[in-house]
Amino acid sequence: MPAPLQVVVLAAGEGTRLRGRQTKVLTPLWGRPSVAWPVDAARALGPERVVVVGGAHLEALGKALADRDVTLAHQTEPRGTGHAVLAARDALQGAEGSLLILYGDCPLLPHALLEQLVAAHRAHPGPVTLLSIELDDPTGYGRILRAADGSVQSIVEEKDATPEQRALREVNAGIWVVDLPGAWSALEGLTPDNSQNELYLTDLVGLAVADGQRVEAFRWGQPEDVLGFNDQAQLAEVREILRRRILAGHMANGVEIVDPATTYVDADVTIAPGARILPCTMIEGKVSIATGCDVGPLAHLRDGTVMEEGSKVGNFTETKKSVLGPGVKAGHLTYLGDARIGAGTNIGAGTITANYDGTNKHPTRIGERVFIGSGTVLVAPTEIGDGALTGAGAIVTGNSTIGEGEVWVGVPARPQQPAKSAKAPNEPQTEEPKA
Repeated sequence: MPAPLQVVVLAAGEGTRLRGRQTKVLTPLWGRPSVAWPVDAARALGPERVVVVGGAHLEALGKALADRDVTLAHQTEPRGTGHAVLAARDALQGAEGSLLILYGDCPLLPHALLEQLVAAHRAHPGPVTLLSIELDDPTGYGRILRAADGSVQSIVEEKDATPEQRALREVNAGIWVVDLPGAWSALEGLTPDNSQNELYLTDLVGLAVADGQRVEAFRWGQPEDVLGFNDQAQLAEVREILRRRILAGHMANGVEIVDPATTYVDADVTIAPGARILPCTMIEGKVSIATGCDVGPLAHLRDGTVMEEGSKVGNFTETKKSVLGPGVKAGHLTYLGDARIGAGTNIGAGTITANYDGTNKHPTRIGERVFIGSGTVLVAPTEIGDGALTGAGAIVTGNSTIGEGEVWVGVPARPQQPAKSAKAPNEPQTEEPKA
């Protein structure tokens, strides 16, 4: 049996260089805060405990991760990466095995990288393994200096490196695996002998080597996997890589994405094989799209949308917390909020479910085989029976109930004669006999 695995995710940094609307690790990335990405990657390894170290925004961090099995720890003052890991000691009381140390602003870490890094650490007797990458331009990174036997001798920061050392391209990626419980005494031995007066994890290398212990560097061949972000340009780069990866996953599963360059899909969206996503489409939050559905072009699906088999949402149509039954069509210029729409219903161009009264949201319920005329406004709460019809431009006022087969027209809409019998979805339409 391999040694137990523990994980610490460092998320106490403020990210002042980002100058964003909120702290860096809570920056939204395709429906998840940045910190959730490394947390999820780590949890996929099956660790005993995941501890997230936060600072001034600890309460907000807890809310963002409330649906994940993590323990929070508080770094009371920003005194460096080594000090941040020490802040997790109480939460890891009695823990043994390997401790994987990650950062909350590194959302691109794949499961395979972490799995192989931990395996590499377990395969050698040394107490410390760090992740390294090779960069064509290593400017700004600490260079890895290896001994003749391949072990890590030290990490030299660029400002302290000789010209020969600066020419090295293997750099420290900042991700570590250390042994517990021994790492606690090593971390306590760190000293703030630097201009920032902080405790740095990189000093673990020197301490271990001085003690005659072997330090390993596991070299990873995909540098983009360890990218973090400190400013808006780097954030945009990370966001674009994640976007491409999300779309690639859907396409590998049989989803037709006509133009990936103009398609934006959040991480928690579910799309069945055989669905088609057309250009200039945005799908946000928890959305479910069944097989045979068409979305777009120029559509916007928001959190809580469910599209059942064969339904279609077209250009300039927005949905939110709405269920579109099988074969429902909403082709043009439409807003569907808090609506439940039965099978085979056609939503005419320009339809609006007016679900918000200024204080509360209200539902709209539309039955099967309903025809909603172009420009209809349905002021919620409203209920429309099977086979009903509204005329073009109808304003159906709140608390209205349109009965099965009824026709409502006008402003405000009022019932007229019964509608013609509507066919079920996919039932052949036959011409009525002439009188």
